[in-house]
Amino acid sequence: MTVAQLGALMPKSSIEKGVLAALVGSLLISFDPVFIRFSGTGGFDTAFLFGLFTAISMSSVIQVTDQRGLIRVMKQSGWPLIISSLLIVGSASTFVLSVKHTDVSNTMIIMSGRPVTTAAFSWLYLREKTSPALLAAIVGVILGMGIVVSGSLESPHLLGDALALLTVIFLGLNGALLRRYPEVSRMAVVGLAGFFMALIMFFPAQPSSYTLSTWLIMGAMGLLSAPIGRVLNGVSVRYIPAAEAALITLSSTIFAPIWAFIIFREVPTSATLLGGAVVLATIFGYIQWTRKRR
Repeated sequence: MTVAQLGALMPKSSIEKGVLAALVGSLLISFDPVFIRFSGTGGFDTAFLFGLFTAISMSSVIQVTDQRGLIRVMKQSGWPLIISSLLIVGSASTFVLSVKHTDVSNTMIIMSGRPVTTAAFSWLYLREKTSPALLAAIVGVILGMGIVVSGSLESPHLLGDALALLTVIFLGLNGALLRRYPEVSRMAVVGLAGFFMALIMFFPAQPSSYTLSTWLIMGAMGLLSAPIGRVLNGVSVRYIPAAEAALITLSSTIFAPIWAFIIFREVPTSATLLGGAVVLATIFGYIQWTRKRR
């Protein structure tokens, strides 16, 4: 492929940049449950390592690539940086614990409710308009999520499903906040969130018990896939509405259960499959509608 051909494939408009960032970010994030399951540690230990490596990777990248340096970047981002970081701590911690207590497919499909909370908080906080098509898509997502949860009401998975619902709330709040303050460094947000998480989870964690494979697996997640994916999701809302970005990132709902089936032979329940089908049809329908409109 020539340079000209490669350049032709690159996104030209701001909308295309936002959509691409959201899609690539969600693909990377879809590998999170795989790393968490392979870590071989409890939820608090996994969250501690996730936070530690994320803080290291993001602070290093900022220091090397940004002429302002890490300290100035954080100062210029101001108080929204701290609030956004704490919201990520909440979403990442509940996500890790959810994967430990329920099926991967359940966690990811419940997280598909993110557009619902993002659109709601964006309307309350930003007065951001929501199109009829997006509202219809949100209704479809709610329906699919409800079907998934209904299959866990009388099973041990209920705790994990409840934690996934908390994750959705934290993600929605953070999506609206970053939409309101686009100048906040996304890498600084993810890095500071990692620092806070490692600090909080250090006390219940037991680092002395980790094996070498645990350090390597969580290093791959915390240094590469997870922080890059979250930064791309944060960048996407600079170019497209927060609720639309959240809807596009639901593609991770499709990818993660596929990895879980291939690697762990984890077969989703009938309720999970039905709910996932509703969510999948909603996503494709919305993308097709927006493509025609543009």
